[in-house]
Amino acid sequence: MTEQTHATEEQPVVIPPLPEAPPAVPTAEAPAEAPAEPPAEPPAKKDRRALRAVLRWTAAVVVFATVGAATAYGITRLERTDVPGLATESDGRWPYPEITRPPLPSGSPEPFADVNAAGIHHADLRELLLPAPKGAKADQSLRGADGWLATKEFLGEFQSKEDREDFGQDLTDHGLRHIAARGWTTEDGTHTRIYLLRFNTAAVVDELFSGELAQFAGPGYTVRGADATMYDEKFPEKARSDDVQQSVYVEAKPYGDEQVRQAYLSAGDVLAVILQSRKGAAAAVPFQQTVVLQSQLLG
Repeated sequence: MTEQTHATEEQPVVIPPLPEAPPAVPTAEAPAEAPAEPPAEPPAKKDRRALRAVLRWTAAVVVFATVGAATAYGITRLERTDVPGLATESDGRWPYPEITRPPLPSGSPEPFADVNAAGIHHADLRELLLPAPKGAKADQSLRGADGWLATKEFLGEFQSKEDREDFGQDLTDHGLRHIAARGWTTEDGTHTRIYLLRFNTAAVVDELFSGELAQFAGPGYTVRGADATMYDEKFPEKARSDDVQQSVYVEAKPYGDEQVRQAYLSAGDVLAVILQSRKGAAAAVPFQQTVVLQSQLLG
């Protein structure tokens, strides 16, 4: 999600010239016995007033420039939805509803707090799923029973029987607790699926993420319809999170009827899998936006 700033245009400032010193007025007579004095300094009162005026103008310019810079910085620090009226369609972003993290049970720490060494998400996992953007059609097949998806339904995303069996065994060996999922299709035909898999500790997720899934040459298991998948080196660094590890991939050309993009996130005790596919080509911007927003919800 790029953020827009409002630059403050500096107005030209006209500084009045310093007034010239008035000519010296000769005295009628000077006492003969008066000792020679050094040349008199020009009157300074008016000069000081002019100098103070210049300084006031200069200070005003600095203040306005500082306020403008501070305003721009403040807006860049806001989430895009915090800036009223800021459009999201111009660069291909989807119009998501207002997104907030669910409340934590009383006395429970956040997942990346120092006192939460296991990285536990105490919020309801189903409430940590990114909502669908406005106008999208929900994928009812991912609702599951009471919001929990069966493991075999998740494994159905992978291409070969061998991959499904091996990944399923990995999930069992690492103590998978449950899966929450959500999916939708937007008007342009992009099909998004998000899976949140909860385990007992962050250490377990990190081992599974680093050892089995997040490989530079490609993900550890092949998603249906994405045979030639490579690491997405165009994914912007500024879209990455400090707390959530992200590994993103894109299907390379030539692909078949549709292109698949995929991301794996390691966020404390939660492993997230994000898949987007679209006939022809899957656009990069909404995929990046989806990954960033889901990372923020888990972070």
